[in-house]
Amino acid sequence: MKKILLVTACSAFLLGCKTRENITNNTKPQPVFDTEAHRGGRGLMPENTIPAMIDAIDRDVVTLELDLQISKDKKVIVSHDPYFNDKITTTPEGKFLTTSEAKKRLLYTMTYDSIRKYDVGIKNNPDFPQKKSIAASKPLLSDLIKASEEHAHRKGKSMLYNIEIKSSQKGDNINHPPVEEFVILAIKAITDNGIRNRTVVQSFDMRALQIIHNKYPDIKTSLLVSKKDNESVKQQFETLGFIPHTYSPEYTMVTDEMIQYCHSLNVKILPWTVNTISEIKRLKDMNVDGIISDYPNLFKEL
Repeated sequence: MKKILLVTACSAFLLGCKTRENITNNTKPQPVFDTEAHRGGRGLMPENTIPAMIDAIDRDVVTLELDLQISKDKKVIVSHDPYFNDKITTTPEGKFLTTSEAKKRLLYTMTYDSIRKYDVGIKNNPDFPQKKSIAASKPLLSDLIKASEEHAHRKGKSMLYNIEIKSSQKGDNINHPPVEEFVILAIKAITDNGIRNRTVVQSFDMRALQIIHNKYPDIKTSLLVSKKDNESVKQQFETLGFIPHTYSPEYTMVTDEMIQYCHSLNVKILPWTVNTISEIKRLKDMNVDGIISDYPNLFKEL
């Protein structure tokens, strides 16, 4: 009995010491500042393509940010625009498109077998003169994830993903399927490719986020907002009907009060799209949780 009491007393003493040590040394891990390559880093590489994601991984970003659209044959493809953007597109015949021609080539009216024949990397984009000119096509989400995961594994990394559902009310049945079908197709692709627990799904479309919250409550969501959104953060959350994992405003909207309000609700704040090192540092000093940038090379200067 004495031996048992002695062991119990020693265990209690050691547990108390360990507890006091943790308090003293503040061993709680600090959150990682989330560096995100916007569309894979479109200032440096062809946007939303596999080469862009590989380049971003090599630049040690924390998260790959990308956009989704749906093809006629219900394939989940990686693309920001619902059509072929004339600034980045070369047709299978080697020609460039006018703006009006490009907007008529809606991805939702084309099968993926047709979509993949267009190049979106060779043409120089006047908005991003540093972009590398290389052949690239709009990939399936599954192919992009597979290539990114394999490359990250070779580098000993585990990537996070911030994936945007590019839906809108006016786009339903025109630019994309009805929003619920869009969400179901996207979540299935994310789940089937093994990144569900490492993915945040973002959208400007509250309907998409509400569907995810109700059907897939384990999946983290991010509310995207732009300067044209005049409501306060509180009002936006009330309209949304729940508190999202992340609030992602256009970077010029960010204020100290906005950050404090989000953090009071344990919501991360992730501004977009911040393309100068001075602005990145300013926002980091304000205590945002991460940055989305077209230029992931800037993060090495932090």
